[in-house]
Amino acid sequence: MSKIRFLGLDVHADTIAVAIADANGEVRRHGMIPNQLEAVRRLVKKLGAGFDLRACYEAGPTGYVLFWQLTTLGVACEVVAPALVPTKAGDRVKTDNRDAERLARAYRAGDLTPVWVPDAAHQALRDLVRAREDAKQDQTRARHRLSKFLLRHGQRPQIHTKAWTLLYMEWVKRKVHCDPPALEATLRDYVREVEHAAQRIQLLEKDLAAAIATSAPAIRAVVEALQALRGVAFLTAVTIVAELGILSRFAHPRQLMGYRGLVASEYSSGNRIQRGGITKTGNAHLRRVVVEAAWAYQRRPWVGGYLGKRQKGLDPEIIDLAWKAQHRLCGRYKRLAARGKNKPQIVTAVGRELLGFIWAIAVKVEARFKLPHTQAA
Repeated sequence: MSKIRFLGLDVHADTIAVAIADANGEVRRHGMIPNQLEAVRRLVKKLGAGFDLRACYEAGPTGYVLFWQLTTLGVACEVVAPALVPTKAGDRVKTDNRDAERLARAYRAGDLTPVWVPDAAHQALRDLVRAREDAKQDQTRARHRLSKFLLRHGQRPQIHTKAWTLLYMEWVKRKVHCDPPALEATLRDYVREVEHAAQRIQLLEKDLAAAIATSAPAIRAVVEALQALRGVAFLTAVTIVAELGILSRFAHPRQLMGYRGLVASEYSSGNRIQRGGITKTGNAHLRRVVVEAAWAYQRRPWVGGYLGKRQKGLDPEIIDLAWKAQHRLCGRYKRLAARGKNKPQIVTAVGRELLGFIWAIAVKVEARFKLPHTQAA
């Protein structure tokens, strides 16, 4: 029977620091290797002779490429949550080799928390969703630059019109003129950038719709089912699925709420109990779209318009869950408002409960496809 050997890897763009922890023995440094497939292959061949290798590294900007490489080479690998790696309060020396040793030691002791690793197709969908989000942020910046330019030079529309509508942009392009040529060139550049940002978003949303249409049946089914919820249209549903992956990996909705940082922080000791704001741990992209969706529940329960169209053809059980969500979350919003809570607090609390209904719908749909359960953290 092969002995188990634990590897701690501190991964960077160009290098990987490697530390070894045998089942019974001291943790020792192996040194640095290039972050290249051939170097990783040589490392596995050298250290794996007569041993069952188990490797881990922290999630970070290098993504999951190393995980996929090691898995292909037959090495059991886990990507761990950096915020949950045990650290010594008095340790003030940090190097790549020491970080690798710390990972190897904690991995052998079972003190690390692995994260869910998407496959290549799911990661591609996540990157596309985030590219669209980046494009929206760039559009906001471009609009701010143009609006502040107009404000600095006293340019305001003569008729009341909402900003960034077709009528508003026609006014900017046809009616706004600056006397010095330098200002006119600046205006043209700002206008072109706003139009380019809008075109970029349209193209990305078209690509996103095509990606979902050709994705796995389970992903399409969950995206369609989640749109039965009020406030959760196509882009929100796709973001939830792209960021969370398989929702049935959470045994209980409270795990999902804590996983996404929508539970209260706490610092209690002895008889003193002190709770603060939400922890904001986990995925900020998901937390943002869930809180945005929660604003829809300040209005009375109602089905019609786009929501009615999205619910057509869905399983009656899914529609019943969505209707139950409207009653429960709207009631929750009104009760908190009556207690004098401010709106951000109310919406955050409603968003936390909305995650429970998202979990319930996704689990019901995923059960039909018998998806594998994976680590929830």
